[in-house]
Formats: sequence, C-alpha cells, structure tokens
Amino acid sequence: MTKNIFKITAILGFAAISLSSCSKENPPLVYFPDMYFPVAYDPLMKAEDAYSDHENEIPAFVKNNGATGLSPVNGTVAQNNDGVADEAMNTAMTPDQYNGGYDASKLISESPLNAANQAKDIERGKLLYNQACAACHGTGGDGQGPIVASGAYVGVPNYADRQLTVGSVHYVITNGRNAMGSYAGQLKPGDRWRVAMYVMNAFKGGIAPAAPADAAPATDAAAAASASVTTSPTK
Repeated sequence: MTKNIFKITAILGFAAISLSSCSKENPPLVYFPDMYFPVAYDPLMKAEDAYSDHENEIPAFVKNNGATGLSPVNGTVAQNNDGVADEAMNTAMTPDQYNGGYDASKLISESPLNAANQAKDIERGKLLYNQACAACHGTGGDGQGPIVASGAYVGVPNYADRQLTVGSVHYVITNGRNAMGSYAGQLKPGDRWRVAMYVMNAFKGGIAPAAPADAAPATDAAAAASASVTTSPTK
C-alpha cells in the first residue's frame, strides 16, 4: 500500500511539474533564442520574433528603437584608408543616365588615389586583376582568359581595340557594362581604381591614353564636365 502511495505521488508530482513548465504565464527561459529560431530581419527595422509575440526586450535593440543594425561604438574610425568613397548604389539608372555616366567617365584621366603611391597601387592592381579579371580578360588583356578559351563564354573584348581611360575602366568595374556585371561587391572603391590603373598601364601604354587622331582639343566645357563627374554615379 505504501509503495502504491509513493508511485501515485511521484506520478502526480511529475505531471504537475510538466504542466507548470508548459504554462503560457511562465514560459521556459531560452538562451540565445536566435540560435534556435533563426529570423532574417531588415537590419534597420524592428526585429519581429518568430518565437514570441512580446516586445523585443534585448537591451541593445530596445536602446536602438528595436532595430537590429546597431550603431558603431563611439570613437571608432571608418576603415577607408584610401579616402575614396562611392555614393550608395541603391537606385537603378535609366539607360540615358547609365550611358551618360559612361561617356562622362571617359573624361577622367587620373585616379583620385595619392599619386606618390602609384607604383605600389599599380602592383596591387595587377594582383587583383589576375585574381578577379584575368579569367575572362586574360593575363595579356586580349580577352582570351581560360573561361573564354574553353568556349564557355564569348564576346570579351581586347583592350587594345577599345578607347579607354582610367575613368571609363573604373566605371565599368563599378557599374558593369554589356555582359559584364558590376564588381563593386568584390572590390573596394580604392581597389577598383587600382585595377583600372593597372589595365591602363599594362595594356594601353599608361594611365593617360593617347587621344584618338580625330579627337578635338578639350574645351572648357569638357573640363568642367570632367570636374563634376563623380567616381561612381548612383546606380
């Protein structure tokens, strides 16, 4: 009889504990809930928790009005040693805007990087070109990289056949052109200029190209247009 009483007591106790642990009024504590309930948020919007309908109580988020993208710590310095910053490419350009930006980029014959570091910049540009560009454009800039040679891709131009400036090369790297997509996501702003400098130096005889034979002398209007061109127009 005593044994039965103990068994019944144990069963009732276990049931009571189980039911109380599942109570909505006293939910179980979960550490790092995002590890168990992953949610993709917009970093600048209020976090919507899939595992709870109460207000987000994570202190850092509460302080930031619920946003999950936190502000930099006071005193931190942006890592932009080159001092070159692109405008946010968050809107699509119309064909006229895109082509107008490309035409204007041909007026840019110098990079914004420190001229005293040109040799070092070109050397880094060569490294990045061989890593990111040579597969299609070829190590000799002839458009016969291994991907093209394999027959998997066609239509890559020979730099020798194109009228280029360091500005137009940078524009295409940043915004893409024809079948080539933008490499703004693969190369930092300064490094895009370094690749453009290397392309001009290695395949076009120098940073500033020779003007076409039928080109008219630069006018004051053209110079003014060049001065007003941004390094990477809004896309």
